[in-house]
Amino acid sequence: MPELPDIEAYRLALDRVLRGHALLWVQLNHPFLLRSVAVPPEAALQSRVVGVHRYGKRIALEFSDDLFYVFHLMIAGRFKWKPGGGPGKPAGAVAPPARPNPKSGVLARFGFESGVLTLTEAGSRRRAGLHVVAGAAQAAAMSRGGVELLDSGTTLAHFTAALRGENHTLKRALTDPRLFSGIGNSYSDEILFAARLSPFSMSQSISDAETSRLFSAAVSVLQEWLDRLLAEAVTKFPTKVTAFRDEMHVHGKYNQPCDVCGTPIQRIRYAENECNYCPTCQTGGKVYADRALSRLLRSDWPRTVEELEKLDRPPGA
Repeated sequence: MPELPDIEAYRLALDRVLRGHALLWVQLNHPFLLRSVAVPPEAALQSRVVGVHRYGKRIALEFSDDLFYVFHLMIAGRFKWKPGGGPGKPAGAVAPPARPNPKSGVLARFGFESGVLTLTEAGSRRRAGLHVVAGAAQAAAMSRGGVELLDSGTTLAHFTAALRGENHTLKRALTDPRLFSGIGNSYSDEILFAARLSPFSMSQSISDAETSRLFSAAVSVLQEWLDRLLAEAVTKFPTKVTAFRDEMHVHGKYNQPCDVCGTPIQRIRYAENECNYCPTCQTGGKVYADRALSRLLRSDWPRTVEELEKLDRPPGA
């Protein structure tokens, strides 16, 4: 699933290619993509994009008539961009292509004056969604309420309150959208490695010093990857949005040597969740087996991404 740095890269690139350009046509190719009914997607036709925003793991196009397209890419949704053909030849001005096979992975196309934005989803399950809402308040309400760790006003106190408000494994706490915004499997692995903490420690049991270390690691890891991906998105549209990157330390590195101590990276899989860690750097040399953690994970982890995304917000969010 695209996470905060990846979504911000999309946001920057979409703002660059769409801002000030009108939406000319809409083609929805899958019946389950549209998750709202109050406002039809066609209501935004001929309106210009005036902003692109991120709400947690969602990305929203804001139109001049105060309508918002709010996308959730889930695990395998991705954007593709085809720019216009030069002055007087906008790619979006041509008629939309023939409706493709529903199994092709093309969920929707949006024709703008500046080009065509395509939403695709790999695999056979259709999880990505689009809400069309009126007004900034309804768009912002799509956020799950988690702490935005890269906001300038976010402090260790905010982080600690969210972390200790419920008792979960650190891995689960970091990826819970009600608690922290925009973090998923990949960056939670990298954050916990940077903090030298076990993914299976409980959030209400770690010390104040460990909590402070985790907060610093979360901010530094997210900022490092945000800076890296935004630098690429300034000049080109993101084409490799993936959870597995060669520069990562533990995520996707199963059985490869830790680049700090040389110990083979270990992995736990449960349902649709994955946890990668270094036994030497994070768990005191202990290697966990899937069967040994099954009871803990069953009680602490939702089985699917949808279950995690549908959790109720914490009180006061």
